[in-house]
Amino acid sequence: MALDRWIALVILLISLTYGYAAYFTMDAGLPPFMKFNAIWPSTFPKVLSVLAAICALIIVLSPQKGDSGPKVGDIDHRRLGDYKLGQALALLALMVAYALLLRPAGFLISTVGFLTLGAVILGERKLHVLLPIAALAAGGVWYLVQEVLGIFLSPWPIFLGVGG
Repeated sequence: MALDRWIALVILLISLTYGYAAYFTMDAGLPPFMKFNAIWPSTFPKVLSVLAAICALIIVLSPQKGDSGPKVGDIDHRRLGDYKLGQALALLALMVAYALLLRPAGFLISTVGFLTLGAVILGERKLHVLLPIAALAAGGVWYLVQEVLGIFLSPWPIFLGVGG
């Protein structure tokens, strides 16, 4: 079985588990007054699980094409060592570090660091351009979330006494 079918099979199993939880366990703790609403908290998970299961089934059950070898642009899973796995793993580690540092370092510092280091990992070397763009992007997102949407987002580290 091809790699895309294995991935679709895993997604199918995950979506079936997620759908089971959405259909049978999420609505059990609803208060009585919410049971008369047209849209419940489990509505989106139900729709998402059904659509994901349908898409995964289409991939798993579609007829297999003849194996004429990998085409240009296709990922050949037999030659994974030829790809830039170091960059991909470094970006994954950077994402984990960003998630862990978001509260202690604050949104602005951790986001500017994430954008800067991520761009450096991907090959950007113009730090005089990269740092202002990362700072503007982080500041713009913080302003939109904090001021426009009204959702508190701690901009600075906790130890400064202004974070939370």
